Amino acid sequence: MAIVEEDLERVRSTLALSDVIQEYIALKRVGRNWVGLCPFHAERTGSFNVRDETGRYRCFGCDAAGDVFKFVQDIDNLDFVAAVEKLAAKAGVQLRYTTGGEGRERLRRRQLVEVVDKAVQWYHQRLLDGPDAREARDYLRRRGLAGAVARTFKLGWAPDSWDDLSRAVGVGAELLRETGLAFTNKANRLQDAFRSRVMFPIFTETGDPVAFGGRILPGSADPAKYKNSEATPIYAKSKTLYGLNWAKQHIVAADQVIVCEGYTDVIGFHRAGVPRAVATCGTALTEEHVRLLKRFASRVVLAFDADAAGQGAADRFYEWEQKYQVEVSVARFPQGQDPGELSVNDPEALAAAVDGALPFLGFRVQRVLGGRSPQSPEDRARLAERAMQVVNEHPDVNVRKLYAGQVATHVGLPVHDLVTATEKRVRPHIRLAPVRRVGLSENAEFVALALLLQRWDDIAPWMMEELFANEICRRAFLAVAEAGGAIEPALQLADPEARELLERAAVADVDADPDVEARSLITAAVRRQLATRTHLTDPDSMREDSDAQRMIKDLDQTTATQEAAEALLGWLQRRSEEQE
Repeated sequence: MAIVEEDLERVRSTLALSDVIQEYIALKRVGRNWVGLCPFHAERTGSFNVRDETGRYRCFGCDAAGDVFKFVQDIDNLDFVAAVEKLAAKAGVQLRYTTGGEGRERLRRRQLVEVVDKAVQWYHQRLLDGPDAREARDYLRRRGLAGAVARTFKLGWAPDSWDDLSRAVGVGAELLRETGLAFTNKANRLQDAFRSRVMFPIFTETGDPVAFGGRILPGSADPAKYKNSEATPIYAKSKTLYGLNWAKQHIVAADQVIVCEGYTDVIGFHRAGVPRAVATCGTALTEEHVRLLKRFASRVVLAFDADAAGQGAADRFYEWEQKYQVEVSVARFPQGQDPGELSVNDPEALAAAVDGALPFLGFRVQRVLGGRSPQSPEDRARLAERAMQVVNEHPDVNVRKLYAGQVATHVGLPVHDLVTATEKRVRPHIRLAPVRRVGLSENAEFVALALLLQRWDDIAPWMMEELFANEICRRAFLAVAEAGGAIEPALQLADPEARELLERAAVADVDADPDVEARSLITAAVRRQLATRTHLTDPDSMREDSDAQRMIKDLDQTTATQEAAEALLGWLQRRSEEQE
């Protein structure tokens, strides 16, 4: 389908390019051009030039260039025909199409959109001025949705009447029925579809009004809290997201979109300074929604209970992540509060919840684990099985392995067993032998290994092979040192005996000071070395050994202990080199 060329020229000549562009970015006059910051790439100095005489723009930073149609196509993510139609509506130009059938269909769509727009304006004005809307205005004021907010989002009020809207908008019954604004009742009379509800108009991503969501006021006898428009020729719930028309530029800029459950949640995000939120319209998130959102961003944050739908929903999310190359994460909110409430009570917490969003699988695993430490072996086994059922839903084996390690650490079970279970996506075979709680009374070498796996940076600078007298601990240390403290590589490098020791150390509940443990190992290692050097005759060696004995005593004092420990490590290193 094509648009008659003469109509394209009429649109171009009617609209000044600078006027269209200034609806999106700020421009200032510089000579014969208008100049501003380019909307298509980040820059601090304006390099985006617009010339009305030629009807062209160009950015000297990223080379974006074109006419008014190209600009609207790129800024609004539209195809050419949709961009022309949007501008034609703005210019008041009636378009003609070269393919009659499609042209008539588009004209009909435009007619239906105009009917819905009349309803938007009528409901909105009724909210602002209607005496019967006082209770609605009070309700919106309590929710922080009055005044400028109500005007920005074109909120409205549907009065408690049979046909006020139908009689007021001045269009035929067929159009009212086709747009879902009215229906013919049993008495064969035209009746408004929405009555006694706060109205939230729903727009397409291009800004066309196509439907409504209506909310009852508190205390209403109507059991349906929300009522949404039924499907119409211009409205499909599975392909429409509330708020996308307002949020899309912010979504593109952040490469992130927040998906909510309710209209007030979207408005709440906007009020809190996080204007990249959208909501589904009374339906679950669909593949069509994801396909639409992918046009604007690659990161999707779910701002609702993403775990409620269970495994079926999880499978779909993982499939969409792979198919559309999006990252799905979940925002966590304070207990019992939704985004709309937080936007009024604690807007900073709302933004923080988005910033701290967890990957979808990570959120679900944490939901199972619940942040608690299981006590009995049976409790650990049951918790591990439930968590691994969630982990094994993910299609990527490497992702499953990483989360299996987290589960094992939390419940105190061998990492290797759970990782192995993820490779075949089977239930893990869980050994119920309890892992002991490790304190200062436990073997110092085991404690050091646990600290190396759990707090590598705190203790690794003190560690060397000579500190480990136990042969299995020594081999385990060498594996950990070669892996740089990473658990999985260390387990792969270790022999079976050392691996079993590391699996216990990885999940041990260590209550120890790394510096104290390191000094204990150093002292023990130096004393072992001194015990083998009882027949020395060389004066220099005897003096060094005497210094080492003195520094051991220094380690028991509160001053100069770090200096003494460092000196003793050097002494051990020299003795090791002598023996090689």
